[in-house]
Amino acid sequence: MAGDAVILTVPGPQGDREVRISSPGRVIFPQDGITKLDVAKYLVEVGEAFVRANGDRPVSLQRFPDGIDGEQFFSKNPPRGTPDYVRSVPVVYPSARSHPQLVIDEPAAAVWAAQMNTVVFHPWPSRAEDSDNPDQLRIDLDPQPGTGFAEAVPAAIELRAVLQEAGLTAFIKTSGNRGLHVFAPIVPEREFLDVRHAVIAAARELERRMPDRVTTAWWKEERGERIFVDFNQANRDRTMAGAYSPRALPHAPVSAPITWDELERISPEQFTILTMPERLRTTGDPWESFAADPGRIDELLGWWERDLSNGLGELPFPPDYPKMPGEPPRVQPSRAKKA
Repeated sequence: MAGDAVILTVPGPQGDREVRISSPGRVIFPQDGITKLDVAKYLVEVGEAFVRANGDRPVSLQRFPDGIDGEQFFSKNPPRGTPDYVRSVPVVYPSARSHPQLVIDEPAAAVWAAQMNTVVFHPWPSRAEDSDNPDQLRIDLDPQPGTGFAEAVPAAIELRAVLQEAGLTAFIKTSGNRGLHVFAPIVPEREFLDVRHAVIAAARELERRMPDRVTTAWWKEERGERIFVDFNQANRDRTMAGAYSPRALPHAPVSAPITWDELERISPEQFTILTMPERLRTTGDPWESFAADPGRIDELLGWWERDLSNGLGELPFPPDYPKMPGEPPRVQPSRAKKA
């Protein structure tokens, strides 16, 4: 049985708050018996680092009312009963519609989200008060069938060099699954389409250097056994699991910030809801200085223009996007050949 409600005391910048956790015994991760209360306590323990990484951003909540094996849905707008310490800001979606989206400003807000059965937190790459201009460049290294985390590691190391040549400082975290997320802090002076083009420019340079191991091919039939650089994660309203966010997988992993020095000797499976609090206590937060020295994407945009002049144009957008300027046909290559 889920049991009676529990009150958690959550420290934060505004002082302690009491957050009610109903059905605390509800099992969220059946493999290890991790409950709703366990998830909430995890967010208390990692709260400071979690908010530093994900706070002050529009965020989508991926919620699992019956645990990770049950139905799920996303919350973007504030649900009824949202406490007054959880704010929202209006954001514009690709459809040009504008709606309020939740913002997490303190650990208690994340714990309240756990009370609402949130497992995965998906923050935007832009700040709440300037949501149209990202302050993070994000690149998702996504292993394809036949590849895994081991193959993503050398791609990440070379990508770090690419970004360094473009004047950016790269940070890295596990995706919480098999992939890696490479982030770079940037000055929020360019809108999403510009940042997308900067990501494509970096991805194409990485692909040139590692053509047998990395691909920018949008269509799965063209990727082969290579690491896919998912440039479409740079679009408006496209998000990745945030740093320290749990992932909805059986062993309760989290998306874990790591140092570049430890990249080649870690396994993503070692970072879970059960292990991450102790890691933070003993090793600290590898992303603590993330926002200290943001760079600019001007050099990458220069590479984008160079590639355009060499005949490399726009790449496909997600299927739910409106048709975008310069976009190639959204037709699977094998179907196009048949036609």
